Amino acid sequence: MHVAVLGAGTMGHGIAQVTAMADHEVVIRDVEPEFVEEGIESIEENLEGGIERDKVSREAADAALSRIEGTTHLAAAVEDADLVIEAVPEDLELKRDTLEDVEELVDDDAIIATNTSSLSVTEIASAADREGRVIGLHFFNPVHIMDLVEIVVAERTDDGTVAAAHEFVEDIDKTAVEVTDTPGFASSRLGVALGVEAMRMVEEGVADPRDIDAAMELGYNHPMGPIELGDVVGLDVRLDILEYLREELGERFRPPQVLKRKVRAGKLGKKTGEGFYVWEDGEIVGVSGDGGRGDGNE
Repeated sequence: MHVAVLGAGTMGHGIAQVTAMADHEVVIRDVEPEFVEEGIESIEENLEGGIERDKVSREAADAALSRIEGTTHLAAAVEDADLVIEAVPEDLELKRDTLEDVEELVDDDAIIATNTSSLSVTEIASAADREGRVIGLHFFNPVHIMDLVEIVVAERTDDGTVAAAHEFVEDIDKTAVEVTDTPGFASSRLGVALGVEAMRMVEEGVADPRDIDAAMELGYNHPMGPIELGDVVGLDVRLDILEYLREELGERFRPPQVLKRKVRAGKLGKKTGEGFYVWEDGEIVGVSGDGGRGDGNE
């Protein structure tokens, strides 16, 4: 298959990597050349890490890289694509605009997938004339490690598109769960519910972030605690999802004040070097000095 991935950020380059490793030809596109370069460099770093851990052979890594091209031109990225996966920022209008632009450039039988983690796939798909060819493929971070892909079926997604999505997920050696398009799907709704409660516990002084995370890692066998996961995903992303779910599903998804304060202060987690934790070179080196505690009021 020829697969176009739109967005070279954390999710986009990860999707491009696993797709290329499954022998598909991939074009990764972003709006600036440096973004494309950074995305491909991140893929190279991931593959080097895999080689060092004996997870990937040098030959397989080189072959995967040979199947990846980068561009800033949308038409060049998608014109021959069998599948287009958008991984642009989590903004409804941006995703709808992207879908409209893509549909004008691809063949009628091409599938367009959105990697949205919580926005309505049906609403995104409504920007297209061929809504039946639009589906959600929600990957998880880091893509090259996480096994799950959530297939989100919009109201007008046709059966052939659903079947093709399952085939693609299986082909890239991931495991699919299929869900109906509802706010937060299954994974984000459950994951955010746990994360927001953990933040409230920090805010109320119930426990230190490290102890809350340890409770879930050691007590429930989670690979990563909910506070650390929020920092890895990005606290701005967490806030956007919570505000959307609050609007759609009610007050149980009300963002805690501590989260709002951190986002206003630019403490967005791993990507900025500080969130609930302090990060250096991608590793936790301490807990944020502001303590994250407040009165919890709006």
